[in-house]
Amino acid sequence: MGWLVAASLHGPAYDPAAQTISVLAAPGGSGSWAMTAAFIALGVCHLLTAWGLRPAATAGRLMLAAGGISALAVALVPAPSSGGSLSHGSVAAVGFVVLAAWPVLAARTGAAAPWALRPLPSLGATAVMALGAAWFLIELHHQGAAGAAERAVTTIQSVWPFVVVLSCFHRSARDGSPA
Repeated sequence: MGWLVAASLHGPAYDPAAQTISVLAAPGGSGSWAMTAAFIALGVCHLLTAWGLRPAATAGRLMLAAGGISALAVALVPAPSSGGSLSHGSVAAVGFVVLAAWPVLAARTGAAAPWALRPLPSLGATAVMALGAAWFLIELHHQGAAGAAERAVTTIQSVWPFVVVLSCFHRSARDGSPA
C-alpha cells in the first residue's frame, strides 16, 4: 500500500493512527511522491474498473468512475504540509461519498447477477463504507484516531471493486460465458 511506503519515507514524526494519509502527500514531504503515485494509481484503477465492469448498473459504474476522478484530484490538490485545506477537503469528501454510493447504485437484481452486485451485499458494502466515513469524520473532529479510521474506510473502498470483479469472473466461469 502506498501509505506504508510513504510513511516509512516520512519517518517517525508521522503518526499513522492520528494523522491522515493526505499528510503523506503534502508538498515537501520525503514520501510525498509515493503517496501521490498511490493516489494516481488508485484513480486509474477505479476508472478502468468502472469502464470494464459491464455487469454493474450504469449509475454505479459512473459513481465508481467519479471516485477514480476524485482520487486523481486528491493527487492534484494535495493537503498543505500544515493546517487544513478547503479545496483538498472538498475533493476528498466527494471521493468518500461517491465511493460509498457506488456499490448500491451498481446493484442488479435477479439470479443471474454476480453475488457482489446483488442488492444485499451491495447495500452492506455501502453501509460499511458510509459508517467508516462517519467514523473518520468523528475522529477528525475530535482529533482522535483519524488516520486509523481513514485507513479502514479507504481500504474497504479500494478492495470492494476487486471483490466485485472477482464475483463477476466467478459467475461467468460458472456459467461458461466470457467475463
